[in-house]
Amino acid sequence: MSHRPRKRFGQNFLRDPAIIASIIATIKPRPGQHLLEIGPGQGAITRELLRQGGALDAVELDRDLLQTLKAQCEPLGEFRLFNADALSFDYCALMDERRKLRVVGNLPYNISTPLLFHLLTQKQCIEDMHFMLQKEVVQRIAAVPGSKRWGRLSVMLQLDCDIQALFDIAPTAFHPPPRVDSSFVRLTPRKTPRYALDDREEFTNLVTQAFAHKRKTLSNNMKDLLNADQIRAAGIDPSIRAEQIDIEGFVRLANLARQSGGD
Repeated sequence: MSHRPRKRFGQNFLRDPAIIASIIATIKPRPGQHLLEIGPGQGAITRELLRQGGALDAVELDRDLLQTLKAQCEPLGEFRLFNADALSFDYCALMDERRKLRVVGNLPYNISTPLLFHLLTQKQCIEDMHFMLQKEVVQRIAAVPGSKRWGRLSVMLQLDCDIQALFDIAPTAFHPPPRVDSSFVRLTPRKTPRYALDDREEFTNLVTQAFAHKRKTLSNNMKDLLNADQIRAAGIDPSIRAEQIDIEGFVRLANLARQSGGD
């Protein structure tokens, strides 16, 4: 396929056959599953998913890729291609026969975080997600409390998903080679959040505020939501920083903020 990768779409096309084989072996696509690929690009993973699973939906923004993708992929199985923006796409609209989606993608670095949050809003329709992401992003997703990489992305995703960082991918596996290493990660949405929330919007707002200025104390970052005494009432020292708090601690704070706001 002759196509010049476009920087504005964050295109780095996977080319390494060994990496492609490892990805397919990890996903283990099977006939009857509802596979969905975000950003099929030049179809390196797409074709193998179709050969294994027999059917695939794909969402691609770059119109110049559509004709060749169809020509190469339609003979391999049931292939539906949607020319759409993955950041606003309604994934749940694709569900049929109560089969949840198995989502796969080589995500552009410049949209990976907002896309993950968008997918999180439709997690009830998703069985699992396998993504190639910037290695640093995967390290943040899979971080543990107290580490430098623990932040808003870690908390929000780990509340609703089980995370497995699987293997790293060198820049040479792509064309053009990105300037950073990549990693392959699995996210499996949970049926219910890891801890019970009184109000998800309150939780999202509180976590965002807590990490707004990482060098500031929790009390300073959340002064518009909870005062120092209220933070202590949740069993948390208001003088520590957000990266020292685990998910359960943030849930306690958010539930307290919800109760305080309703008084």
